[in-house]
Amino acid sequence: MIEAVPLARTLGLEVTEVGPGRAVVVLPDRPAHHNHLGGPHAGAAFTLAETASGAVVLAAFGRLLDRAVPLAVRAEIAYHKLAMGELVATAELGRPAAEVEAELEAGTRPEFPVRVTIRRADGDTTASMTVVWTLRPGAPPPAAVPAEGGEADAPG
Repeated sequence: MIEAVPLARTLGLEVTEVGPGRAVVVLPDRPAHHNHLGGPHAGAAFTLAETASGAVVLAAFGRLLDRAVPLAVRAEIAYHKLAMGELVATAELGRPAAEVEAELEAGTRPEFPVRVTIRRADGDTTASMTVVWTLRPGAPPPAAVPAEGGEADAPG
């Protein structure tokens, strides 16, 4: 999954656990990620949490990608404590996957929360985030095809 998300690769995010109801992703402690206080920038922490939420969504609903596109609808993050060092995000589905899939099969566009907790190495929670996802019915658009000259035509 990380390979498909350029920003996650740039940050060096690592998926350490993934399953249909839970995912764990690590943001390494790198000077390039630091803010003016010497810890991970809030934008890096947001990306960490959103990536963890996407990992659990793909684990739960990846087999439906031929008929539904997972999309983040909205996200809210709360910063609780100063983040320093390596951060670990744990994401969990907020609704049973079977319930979400049943709504999709019934012809609706289900929405479901993914709750994410970000912790420091000492176990203290530095931030919490909720990302509301949807499964948009329909197959994803075909991959962009390189045009003459080798550049891909893709929406920007």
